[in-house]
Amino acid sequence: MHEPNSLILGIESSCDDTAVALVARDGTVAAALTQSQAEIHAQYGGVYPELASRAHAAEIIPTIRQTLAQIDAGPEHVRAIAVTRGPGLIGPLLVGLNAAEGLGLGWSKPVVGVNHLRGHLRSAELDGGNITYPAIVLLASGGHTLMAFMADAKSVEILGGTRDDSVGEAYDKVARMLGLGYPGGPAVDKLAKTGTPDITFPRPMIREGLEFSFSGLKSAVARLVEREPDVDKPTVAASFVAAAMDVLAAKCARALAEREAASLVVVGGVSASPQLRERTAEVCAAAGVDLALPSLKWSTDNGAMIALAGWDYLDMGLVPHLKPATRLSIEQF
Repeated sequence: MHEPNSLILGIESSCDDTAVALVARDGTVAAALTQSQAEIHAQYGGVYPELASRAHAAEIIPTIRQTLAQIDAGPEHVRAIAVTRGPGLIGPLLVGLNAAEGLGLGWSKPVVGVNHLRGHLRSAELDGGNITYPAIVLLASGGHTLMAFMADAKSVEILGGTRDDSVGEAYDKVARMLGLGYPGGPAVDKLAKTGTPDITFPRPMIREGLEFSFSGLKSAVARLVEREPDVDKPTVAASFVAAAMDVLAAKCARALAEREAASLVVVGGVSASPQLRERTAEVCAAAGVDLALPSLKWSTDNGAMIALAGWDYLDMGLVPHLKPATRLSIEQF
């Protein structure tokens, strides 16, 4: 049984997953539950914001109750409530924030608005994971692709971001071109495993700095599929993934060469990609640094990462900020 005030209740509702977790200060996940909306949005080939908001509204309180019931926990076990305040879709964010504020009032508990990206940073330290600092961070997801330097667990310096599409967005759009459905990332990776990378797609900005660009790669795939509708889909997927991985691996290697670091941290939904895990392991072996990855279940959006980030917010004495923000930099709290 957990001690009183020993857990933070984390709530994540920035996009299409209603996720709740109870997490101890050391990153131990006591309970967690995620309600996916993939089936709802599959027919649209992407997230339909209004339907996402309605699904969150229907699921969030039952999900919180079920999460607490997993370990027979009550308000007395909760030190605070951490909830995603952005970046994300405004409707889903408001559902999570309103639920958190209502619980905070009813339970007389502090409520902390957490930057979703800060949550991803902490995902590699859930359930016994460890990050050695200073660290280079690659955050790759459906909404973001960026490289950062962390001197310690709470300081973040952006080294480069994407000038257009995120790598996860490119994955989803290529999946749509190939008729693979939603969510697209896992489907593209799976199909790529069955093909050979025989098509030479562009590697945008691979020799330049630490910024990213994936619109050219996405457009090259679109032009090929339009020109050759009967092209072998596994070959297209394998060639696209090879190009994307070459860019990400090159940027990681360059960042490690330019900044003194003890580890490379790879987080965000795309960190679940087996190809990315394999390539970044090779980069780290060559550079002689550690590789820190979240377990697969904590790679995509989840409540546990928000809860663990919430402990940081409490420790830093930050004033609770509960205004939703569709856009937030990773440097912001």
